[in-house]
Amino acid sequence: MHLNVFNEVSESEAAEVLRPCIDIERWINDLVSARPFSTLEELNESAARSAQPFNQEEIAAALAHHPRIGERASGDSQEANLSRGEQSTLDLNADVSARLAVANREYEERFDRVFLIRAAGRSSEEILAECQRRLGNTDEAELAEVADQLRQIALLRLQDAVKN
Repeated sequence: MHLNVFNEVSESEAAEVLRPCIDIERWINDLVSARPFSTLEELNESAARSAQPFNQEEIAAALAHHPRIGERASGDSQEANLSRGEQSTLDLNADVSARLAVANREYEERFDRVFLIRAAGRSSEEILAECQRRLGNTDEAELAEVADQLRQIALLRLQDAVKN
């Protein structure tokens, strides 16, 4: 959607443009109420500010919409389509898929949530290495990393959702 159109649509229509970026009501409401934006840079800066910080409840709500890394998102929602696209460049041969399944299981046992990482622009090996590194995090440090990954994903998706 063009920035001018985003600025002019109803609040509910603007919220529906933002929801696939990250389904956190506060973030969506902050951006909808801050309209109009003069530039994409202004929109992106506002989005980044509003994402600092995501609290634990917001993180849990957002993670409910994310598939495990290496697993195909199900459904026809825009968010599922975005997730499939973001993971489409991963080399998911049998060996990598098996290693990702083990890494996902270890992570979920350690932190009791799905492993989340911005997949766009990363290789399968980089994702596996990051998962192994993050398994050594404290609960607090890992929560901060998850929040950062959610911010990165939201901002990347926003750049695709609203353009000049």
